Amino acid sequence: MDDKNGGNETYPNDLQNPFSSVPIEITVSVGKARPLIRDLLKLGKNAVLILDRRVDDAVELYVGERLIARGQLEELEGDQHGQIAVRVTEVANLQDGL
Repeated sequence: MDDKNGGNETYPNDLQNPFSSVPIEITVSVGKARPLIRDLLKLGKNAVLILDRRVDDAVELYVGERLIARGQLEELEGDQHGQIAVRVTEVANLQDGL
């Protein structure tokens, strides 16, 4: 991961690529839990599932199985108050494609 400037680098061929306007889904991973099956079967409303990360730890952004970036969760203000977002802090080298 190399871009920590928060900027959006564009490459000359981006606009010529017919796939550049195709939407993709990015999955944001906040952590993993590894309960035993018997504990999973006991889960119900208001159960708490403990993750392997802390609140201030970076989250990971994936396209499919490929890690593309890391960032910090943020809550938006103003008209979008309460909406969750990710501030990207590291970006993977995507020159080789996804």
